[in-house]
Amino acid sequence: MTGAVDFFGLYLPWLMPLAGAALLALGLVRRVLAWGGAYRWIWHPALFDLALYVLLLWGMSALSMRVLHPG
Repeated sequence: MTGAVDFFGLYLPWLMPLAGAALLALGLVRRVLAWGGAYRWIWHPALFDLALYVLLLWGMSALSMRVLHPG
């Protein structure tokens, strides 16, 4: 099966573990931004968080493709 990862006998699409990792990274980035007071300057925090999640997921996906399939 191409593009799947085995998780205790359950085959998941490769994007699913990346989505979970991006969610964890988003939680960490949100804490840092809240601690630094950045959310005072953001007009719509929910949209900002969604855009940040999409960017983190894209970055992790691009990085995993470079690491797993170099060349």
